[in-house]
Amino acid sequence: MTTVQEAVDRYLRHVTVERGLAANTAAAYRRDLVLWAAHLAALGRRTVDEVVAADVASFPVALATRAEAPLGPSSVARVLSSVRGLHRFLLEEGLVVADVAATARPPKQPARLPKAITLAQVEALLAATDGEEPERVRDKALLELLYATGARVSEAVGLSVDDVLGGDVVRLLGKGSKQRLVPLGSYARRALDAYLVRARPVFSVRGTATPALFLGSRGARLSRQSAWLVLQGAAERARLDVDVSPHTLRHSFATHLLEGGADVRVVQELLGHSSVATTQLYTLVTADALRDVYTTAHPRAVTATAGTVPGPPPEGAGSAEHVADQD
Repeated sequence: MTTVQEAVDRYLRHVTVERGLAANTAAAYRRDLVLWAAHLAALGRRTVDEVVAADVASFPVALATRAEAPLGPSSVARVLSSVRGLHRFLLEEGLVVADVAATARPPKQPARLPKAITLAQVEALLAATDGEEPERVRDKALLELLYATGARVSEAVGLSVDDVLGGDVVRLLGKGSKQRLVPLGSYARRALDAYLVRARPVFSVRGTATPALFLGSRGARLSRQSAWLVLQGAAERARLDVDVSPHTLRHSFATHLLEGGADVRVVQELLGHSSVATTQLYTLVTADALRDVYTTAHPRAVTATAGTVPGPPPEGAGSAEHVADQD
């Protein structure tokens, strides 16, 4: 019979030699499986054929509630993934008759609310791209488009010149190759016009012909990494005191639309979300902002005893479904 330690060693050799995983990845597997072996030892399981599904089911709870350095949901999910890989391997190798970890599921991840910046911060960010240099003209067009359309950075750098339709609409290609049409707005339109006339021709002569809308300094399509660097540079010049990424502008686009009264299903279409439940996460952010304003502005918003804001009424108060942000 194969002991638990022998099984772990054999699996680690498999992922290192046969699957060619990097040393750091193999080391992470080893750390995870050391925890699993210790859990089984505490249960009195010496060989792999003694392990049952209930042992796997109890493992996430043990990790999350251990006295020393309990693990959070994301770490538990990672460790459990290593355990599932081990037991799948044991079944394939004929070392066990059943995969006891096949039905194990990681703990539900907490909903992560989107991070948005204020309109004033957006304006400061965009102003930091002012300038006559071709790079600055391009950078302004890129950031104006990201905020005006809520496009993912991959969608923005994937645009071709022909995707700018009729002067005020852009065609975005989202996840699952789904197309959607999104209005540009006057600010983004002017920035794009300036870029197409004054900057893009400068870049295009430096490389081979390409239909890409946004070009890098060598005339090739701008990469996602380059777009990220454009934003970071603008954020540094604007001296923003918050972390920003291209997705920050997408989150801000949605949050500001909802704050302005846009219907959540319209925002869903603009963002290209397949489920309105994902878009509803932004309504939670907006509700928090409205509650803060109410607290500071309404004369009877604070209770006389505790100085706290009453929570939402217990009856009739709906809540958006918490789902992983898949945008």
